Amino acid sequence: MTERIKRAKQADKAATVIFYAIAIFFLCLLVGFAGKVIIGGLIGATPAMFAFARQGAIGNQFFNTVYLVFVALVCSVPIGVFAGIYLAMYAKQGPLTRFLRICIETLSSLPSIVVGLFGYLIFLVVMGMGKSLLAGALSVSILTLPLLTTTTEDAIKGLPDGYLQGSLGMGATKWQSVFHVLLPACVPRIMTGVILAAGRGFGEAAALLYTTGSGSTLRWSNWDITSPTSPLNLFRPAETLSTQIWNLQVNGQNPALANLAAAVLMVLVLAFSIGANAWSRKIQSRNSGQTS
Repeated sequence: MTERIKRAKQADKAATVIFYAIAIFFLCLLVGFAGKVIIGGLIGATPAMFAFARQGAIGNQFFNTVYLVFVALVCSVPIGVFAGIYLAMYAKQGPLTRFLRICIETLSSLPSIVVGLFGYLIFLVVMGMGKSLLAGALSVSILTLPLLTTTTEDAIKGLPDGYLQGSLGMGATKWQSVFHVLLPACVPRIMTGVILAAGRGFGEAAALLYTTGSGSTLRWSNWDITSPTSPLNLFRPAETLSTQIWNLQVNGQNPALANLAAAVLMVLVLAFSIGANAWSRKIQSRNSGQTS
């Protein structure tokens, strides 16, 4: 028995060392990659490259990226969360539900270029939107819906049964239990899905090449949302940072600007991830009765 305990402790130490080594490796990989992109992009950058409303800068593209991801999340988060709630709490197990899950898994594995072609056919050809920020946001929403749905479903199913049973025992209805008890407890895991969805939206280029167009002529004094030069107009062409990087690299124009756009995009994704995680932890602390 003593020999077995000794071997078990040795195996535990070996596994701990391996897991720590893997974690350190990925941390070093992330720091090295992010450092190379950010430092390489900032070297050679000039203040004029950060300007808005001019060619040869990234200001308009930065705004378009944030605006497009915001619109995409507004479209996809409610649908994805409600779909996850339906699959976790209301869908009856059977052939139809299994087929629906297969469809969701298939949709999550589709290449973004295929989704871009689908968005081009539906939003541009059939609906006649033209290349616009809204068409790009809807295409990104298609890419992020499966992730949000499965994240919400897994988060709800991962809760202890006592959450639902206790709420029902207090006289709440099933929907009240879901909305007031289960969802608040699932916020941190759902926020993880939102972060991953936003990250995909920030870095998406293939789908946007077919739907948003290139170039962004904006007038920051024009807030008439029907004007093609208004920053808030959803039906105007909207080049994002990722498509700007692609256009600059393919055409071989201004590599310094392409590197700066990549660096800003990396900082944007990191800042959003850190902020969303901090917000989810604050909500979790409040729901658990802890003081922040």
